[in-house]
Amino acid sequence: MLYRTDFDENGRKTLCQMDGVNADMLMDIFVQKLAPGDTLTLEEAEKECAVLLLSGQVTFAVGNSINETCRRKNPFEKKPYAVHFCRGTKATVTAIEGSQVLVQMTDNDRTWAPEFYHPGNCLYQEFGKGQWNGTGHRIVSTMFDLDNAPQSNLVMGEVFTQPGRWSSYPPHHHPQPEVYYYQFDHPEGFGAGFEGDTPYKTQNGDCLCIRGGNAHQQVTAPGYEMYYVWLIRHLDGDPWDKTRIYVPEYEWLANAD
Repeated sequence: MLYRTDFDENGRKTLCQMDGVNADMLMDIFVQKLAPGDTLTLEEAEKECAVLLLSGQVTFAVGNSINETCRRKNPFEKKPYAVHFCRGTKATVTAIEGSQVLVQMTDNDRTWAPEFYHPGNCLYQEFGKGQWNGTGHRIVSTMFDLDNAPQSNLVMGEVFTQPGRWSSYPPHHHPQPEVYYYQFDHPEGFGAGFEGDTPYKTQNGDCLCIRGGNAHQQVTAPGYEMYYVWLIRHLDGDPWDKTRIYVPEYEWLANAD
């Protein structure tokens, strides 16, 4: 389900709300614009929370353990910065220059020490260069998932689909809902995202809400690198553990040269 919306008068673009729009994603997700000197305060959120820097320069202050200033011209620099913390944690994001951050939240009663993710502990990996004549070439990074954050109910990562190539391929699905938020290296860039059997034209700033059990392969137009943040909510008793259930008629592609 493609969801296209604008920033409101407070500089917020709401993508999902647990008690509102796209509620079946089981997450609160929004993108926040910050002018120089603006501060986003998140201490009122009684939910698990992750904040990813999309662009600009900000200072993350989380609890008593994290105070980090980070700069990222845009996602295509491939330098991730994110913080992740439990409910009841005092956290602020203060902009030093015009910035955008993406915030992901959900319910979680567990507690843990805040985490800071950065280029030193987030690995980017290339996949697909030698498969399907290179048509599945993509670069992928995971900030946190079940492996390094078993206490979390969330997963956050980034994908860079190379121009004219496919990602999230072969067609596959999993029971957990997933959200993609897109940006392109040129503002007029576009691609296509599938949710089940329905293809959608994806453009800069779009959001694709993928319901559990629906396949979700992606492609980008030649000449345009497509970036998307991928956000998953674990299901209670059924966490996403790199689960890939291939659509049967395309499963042969998984091991094909």
